[in-house]
Amino acid sequence: MFRNCIIFFLSLLPFCGYAQQYDSSIFKYPIEMDTVVVRAARNGWDLKGFIRRMQTDTTFYKSFRTMRIVPYTATNDIKVYDNDGNVIASLYSNTKQNISKGCKTMKVINEKTTGDFYKRNHQYNYYTAELYAYLFFTNGTVCGENDIVAGTMDVRGKGKMEKATWQLKQLIFNPGAKVPGVPFMGDKASIFDPDIAKLYDFKLLSEEYNGVDCYVFKAVPKKGEENNVVFNELTTWFRKSDYSIVARDYSLSYSTMFYDFDVKMKVRTRQIGNRLLPVSINYDGNWHIFSKKRERVKFTTEITY
Repeated sequence: MFRNCIIFFLSLLPFCGYAQQYDSSIFKYPIEMDTVVVRAARNGWDLKGFIRRMQTDTTFYKSFRTMRIVPYTATNDIKVYDNDGNVIASLYSNTKQNISKGCKTMKVINEKTTGDFYKRNHQYNYYTAELYAYLFFTNGTVCGENDIVAGTMDVRGKGKMEKATWQLKQLIFNPGAKVPGVPFMGDKASIFDPDIAKLYDFKLLSEEYNGVDCYVFKAVPKKGEENNVVFNELTTWFRKSDYSIVARDYSLSYSTMFYDFDVKMKVRTRQIGNRLLPVSINYDGNWHIFSKKRERVKFTTEITY
């Protein structure tokens, strides 16, 4: 597609010019747009409405909550690496979630591990694996799950896994929000905050993804600001028909005296009947916390319904 990209301001009318007044409730910084998006804006597409929907999206989070109430089969492939890139521990398994009378159970169809993936007491030897199990594996019978999203993002548990999960949810499902409890990071994850947004270049494109017509929103650091931001890339594909998120790519990194991380993720969803559901998650992470051993872990999750 021919892209005659220009710089637009979202507070403008759909023609080139500078607006003296800003709507403080929407994104303020310049966005590079391709010709398809520019044409849509000129023809009356509600650009401001799209930005508001993008910043307040719940479809992505809801798709993951919906996993809790539907049957599925998952392939789980987790690998742990040493400094030289050699696999030192791994897990490969197939699991099946069953739903009956409002309760879910999970059956391990098969499982193979290598190295020291488990401790002698069969507990996880790696924190990433422990967090993965907390998010995707079910022990026993769990009842009363739902896919309601209102207010659930604000709920913070008191345990280690609950706190870590809440912080992870903020980064994954609410990028652009401040993540309390992560020392020395401050507001650096808040890419829509004016003081942070000025460090990024933003693009809004029209693109087809797996046969779905999408708007693509992309944020990358401005040249020279790479060490001053958390998101190295945030790319999201929004389905044009209803602005649901069908795909999202993340690249995050940050370093302090006490911890550092470099994480890349790709998440894909698909419409299954009348529900949007995750079908693929790819993670590549390298992180270290003071007094803990460094973990280099990659995992792939493939889900069928």
